[in-house]
Amino acid sequence: MSLPQQHSFGYGPVTCAAFNKDRTQVALSPNNSEVHIYALRGKSWEKIHELKEHNNAHGQCVTGIDWAPESNRIVTCGADRNAYVWVIQDGSWRPTLVILRINRAATCVKWSPKEDKFAVGSGSRLISVCYFERENNWWVSKHIKKPIRSTITCLDWHPNNILLAAGSSDFKARVFSAYVKEMESKPGPTTWGTKMPFGHLMAEFSNNTGGWVHSVCFSQSGEKLCWVGHDSSLSVVDSANGMVHTSNTTEFLPFLSCTWVTNNSIVVAGHGCLPMLYLHDDQGNITFLHKLDKSSSQSGGGETISAMKRFQTMDRMAATEVSTTDPNTIHQNTITQVMVHTGSKEQCEKFVTVAMDGKMVTWDFKSLEKSIQGLKLM
Repeated sequence: MSLPQQHSFGYGPVTCAAFNKDRTQVALSPNNSEVHIYALRGKSWEKIHELKEHNNAHGQCVTGIDWAPESNRIVTCGADRNAYVWVIQDGSWRPTLVILRINRAATCVKWSPKEDKFAVGSGSRLISVCYFERENNWWVSKHIKKPIRSTITCLDWHPNNILLAAGSSDFKARVFSAYVKEMESKPGPTTWGTKMPFGHLMAEFSNNTGGWVHSVCFSQSGEKLCWVGHDSSLSVVDSANGMVHTSNTTEFLPFLSCTWVTNNSIVVAGHGCLPMLYLHDDQGNITFLHKLDKSSSQSGGGETISAMKRFQTMDRMAATEVSTTDPNTIHQNTITQVMVHTGSKEQCEKFVTVAMDGKMVTWDFKSLEKSIQGLKLM
């Protein structure tokens, strides 16, 4: 089994990141108003660009980054209520204005599969779907508002470039139509529904025990949607199987990110500091399979037990501080993002995690899959 490849970008946390098409460059935010772009030089990463405030960039913390693979454009959003589309010209990255029309922080951003529009979630209880207006050389937006009742925390596009999944802090995961008739042809029917005017609510789901939705992800086919919540739950809906909704409240610390790695398997990660693998079978059952790290040999619920022991130690020793790191995990702090690196959501070969410890780790999923005996992921 090949070992995960690790790289540290310093002592500060990495809150969001995105790769270019061939994975030779990565754009990330070190938990401030800047975006740093690194290039792969051999086996190490070298900083080659900084998108800072003096270049008309963000004035407050960057909250979302996405890199369009084909058009090579970067979109960023931040707590300053702004979003920028960055295009490289003459060796430097230059921003294009985006008219979001929001009065609260932007929280997340995602390019559509065809890269002709993108969506921005915000604390304004709405989603801004943005597309380019050539006459004015800026990106304009249309708003999806109802029935959203709280901050949008995460987004993901359906492969058809029309449907948009959103998670929010009102404990809901929703699927909307983001069809913009001004710029695209009328969509055909899907397993999520047939009527798709802009902003139409296609489906809405609740976490069984509550909890903010931290991450949503469509499968490669677009027929399944998974999400994770702050109640330590993982949920899946299968639109091709009568909208069967399955939710599994786990014994682990809450997950913050999820992605499909095969048609039926999901990698999740979060406060437990390590990625975990789950299976969603044809009957709609969600089964925990394995911890994809050195600590995978620990018993189930290891993160919860470890946290309990820390507090017991603090009480017994009358200590005010105690180490919160686990020497058995590669990441030593909360994982903020997990994403496919090589392959697809149907046949993932490698995936990447970034975390609050400033590390980016590349995991060889094919190697991990072979090392776990008896698993049938396909």
